[in-house]
Amino acid sequence: MGDEPALRAEELATLRLGLDLGLRLIDTAEMYGEGLSESLVGEAIAGRRDEVFLVSKVYPHNASHKAMRKSCENSLRRLRTDRLDLYLLHWAGSVPLEETLEAFASLQRDGLIRHFGMSNLDLSAMRELMALPGGEGVQTDQVLYNLTRRGIEHDLLAWLRQRGIPVMAYSPIEQGRLANNRRLADFAARRGMTPAQVALAWLLQQDGVIAIPKTSSRVRLRENVGALEHPLDAAALAELDRLFPPPKGPVPLEML
Repeated sequence: MGDEPALRAEELATLRLGLDLGLRLIDTAEMYGEGLSESLVGEAIAGRRDEVFLVSKVYPHNASHKAMRKSCENSLRRLRTDRLDLYLLHWAGSVPLEETLEAFASLQRDGLIRHFGMSNLDLSAMRELMALPGGEGVQTDQVLYNLTRRGIEHDLLAWLRQRGIPVMAYSPIEQGRLANNRRLADFAARRGMTPAQVALAWLLQQDGVIAIPKTSSRVRLRENVGALEHPLDAAALAELDRLFPPPKGPVPLEML
């Protein structure tokens, strides 16, 4: 979002409507549009910063002591704020996790970020992280998770739950593809829902899972919010397990 001028007015209106409807978490990253997404968010929340739990992510090549501070300061400037509520490593790169943790701690001490977390880290990497000094401070792992991408259920999800670390599920509607899934559409129609609402309701009903759907449309935003009005009962959840089976064994962490 933020890199097509013709869409800017609708994108701003959508973000502001989200706040009006009670949505509070906004997720962005320095990678998205090379800062254009952050600038859009900054404009949208102007005068409403305290209503927002603001999340951004740092490139792996900027996860060192020196580079992370510069990246964070640039993100804060674009977002028109003095602090991030949550700052994530976008994915693991060549910078040692130990140095990245130290960089996060430095930003915390100086009040530039409140919390830190990870994105796209599998179980092995999360175990490595937690064994490092400061690793116990990690607040989330943002990973690809939806009805068609259930690999984390084999091991990572349970491990995170045991430690009280929530999952942030990105691409919860599989970049829109689940909205056109025939099996899901049939399921949704029988319950007076849209496929996207089912996909979101399924995630939101799980313990320790946060869904972060992207939309640039106020119409789609209202549809997404409607998922909150349709909790799924045990029979519905069991049917979804038959339609979209959980993993039977280990699955390498997927990314989009």
